[in-house]
Amino acid sequence: MAKKTIASLQKGGGKNHSKVIKMVKSEKSGAYVFKEEIVENDKVKDFFAKN
Repeated sequence: MAKKTIASLQKGGGKNHSKVIKMVKSEKSGAYVFKEEIVENDKVKDFFAKN
């Protein structure tokens, strides 16, 4: 699925988007989980700033 998403972003308007991965500690188990999103380049800092 990730390949399909990245490939579709490279066809034109995808140059202003980035795939970001954030490591977050789970409240239930205490283990770390990864949150992945595709955001605009302008909003990357906002993604990492929010909890």
